[in-house]
Amino acid sequence: MKKKNGLLQIDGKSLTPLFFKLNGMKEITEKEYREFLKNHNSVTIENVKVLLTKEQKIESFEPENFKLETTTVWSFPERGDWATHKGNYRANWSPYIPRNLILRYTNENDLVLDQMVGSGTTLIECKLLNRKGIGIDINPDAIMVTRNRLDFKYKYEPEIKTYVGDARNLNLIPNETIDLIATHPPYANIIKFTNNKIEGDLSKVKNIDEFIKEMEKVAKECFRVLKPGKHCAILIGDTRKRKHFVPISSRILEIFLKTGFILREDVIKIQWKMKSTRERWRGSKYDFLLLAHEHLFIFRKPERDEKINLYKNSIIWNKKIL
Repeated sequence: MKKKNGLLQIDGKSLTPLFFKLNGMKEITEKEYREFLKNHNSVTIENVKVLLTKEQKIESFEPENFKLETTTVWSFPERGDWATHKGNYRANWSPYIPRNLILRYTNENDLVLDQMVGSGTTLIECKLLNRKGIGIDINPDAIMVTRNRLDFKYKYEPEIKTYVGDARNLNLIPNETIDLIATHPPYANIIKFTNNKIEGDLSKVKNIDEFIKEMEKVAKECFRVLKPGKHCAILIGDTRKRKHFVPISSRILEIFLKTGFILREDVIKIQWKMKSTRERWRGSKYDFLLLAHEHLFIFRKPERDEKINLYKNSIIWNKKIL
């Protein structure tokens, strides 16, 4: 059965092929999600089937004995499974990360953006903590997972919107309207989230220089939509090629500083249960160290007319190389 409603074609198949030529952001509404759910029990992300739940069964809405992080090393051996958080979506970040960021850098009813929203971890925390949210992903199937995990009743019902779109073109978000950006981009093509089906997917970019060039466009859009004085948090990791370290995170740091951000914090986030590392290197002999950390860069956009020279050691320090 096929049904057209202006955006979706409900025929029991993935939405992905319908969005090849999408230009700019396109909102996925509650009505469109409900239509999709009638005909779909799952979606496939990076060859992994992710189930869509018809009715959420929630045991707890909050993490047990939660405390805000107070150092620059964060480690969460158990990623967190309260509310509708699940670890069955490749490379989705621990909900402890957006919870810490939202509580530290926003107030209730502030507007939080995650423009690479994946399975919706950031938006779930927005709902639980009474923050408005915007979630964007280039993969429409990811947006359906996000909406499915937001599909529960709670004492707070903040306005949360979801869009299919590209983090390099946030055309429906006006300048300086966002209170916090919290997002987790792909680390070039280490994990491919759309199996090369979607044009513009950053997770299929093999060339690191090209990836950094495209991420600079992301940084510029972050700077444009963020309010002055507010924060932008990016979790990014590194990789290896031919047994040598490839510092993706350092280059991401440079382009965000080049864009005009001030570095507020550099948090080392310890990695646990690393699927790709286990699969590739288990039982192998190797003469290098396994990567077991990521960087959570927390940037601040300067206030208007702020004397940024006061932070000269936390802004771009070597313009010549950029």
